[in-house]
Formats: sequence, C-alpha cells, structure tokens
Amino acid sequence: MSDDTTMSLLPLPSEYADLPKAEFMTPGPERDRLVRLILDGMKTATTALLIDYTECGDPLPRIGDRSVLVDSDGKSVAILTVTDVTVTRLADVTDRHAMAEGEGDTTSAQWLRTHEAYWNSAEYRSYFTDPTFPIDDDTLVVLEHFKVTERL
Repeated sequence: MSDDTTMSLLPLPSEYADLPKAEFMTPGPERDRLVRLILDGMKTATTALLIDYTECGDPLPRIGDRSVLVDSDGKSVAILTVTDVTVTRLADVTDRHAMAEGEGDTTSAQWLRTHEAYWNSAEYRSYFTDPTFPIDDDTLVVLEHFKVTERL
C-alpha cells in the first residue's frame, strides 16, 4: 500500500520522461490553485506575452504538443495536450478566452486587469533584458488552449 508521499517519489513513466514541464506561476499557493482548476476542468486556457517566447528563444506551442503539469512540490500530476494556439493583439482577447482561463474573470476587461497586474510586477519584469517594455492594446499575446489527457 502506498501513500501520496510514496506516489510523488515514483519516477515519471518513461513515455513522458522527455516531455516539457507545464508550470503555472511560481511554486506556492497560486500555482496549486491553478493546478486544481486545471484538474477540475475549469481552466482550459492560458496566456503568455509573445515576448516571453522571443526573449527566451522558446518555440511557440503547437496543436498536439504535450507537457507534464507539475504542482508546487514538483510532482507530476497530469499530461496536458494543446488543442489551439492563437497569437493576437491584447485588445482582441475575448470574453470567451477570459472565461476559458477559469480563474473567475467573466469579461476580457476583468481578465486584462488581472494579467496586467502580473505582467507589470517587478518580479515578472526582472526576467527580461529590457524590463521597461510597454504593454498596450497592440502587445502580442499567445492564447493557448489545452486539455488534460491523462492524470498521473
């Protein structure tokens, strides 16, 4: 008989070992809240600034890409599969996308206030070469939709 501690120490199944990690926010209560929303099927989308990808040299997600969702303890909890990706202007994010993020925002205006607060935080901006980059209606964002395809 195993408990949660034993389960979290088990290695990731070999077929998932090379998949990238899906880490929402930094470890802590906010990440764990988002992981619960994903596992409960409430959160099926996320958004990143395009500059996140260009600055790091990371490729944009593509439909069918898979990743391993991890919680604050680094435990692998699910496999996520990308179902849609769109690059659009910040001003063009819809209410529908805001609701798909599952974090309680029911309009794009509410969603924008929440996201701008995070994107304008000193901690977030400290990761960029030029932390003074502007965020306005024309800022490009990556809208990613996903589904849980397996719980681990």
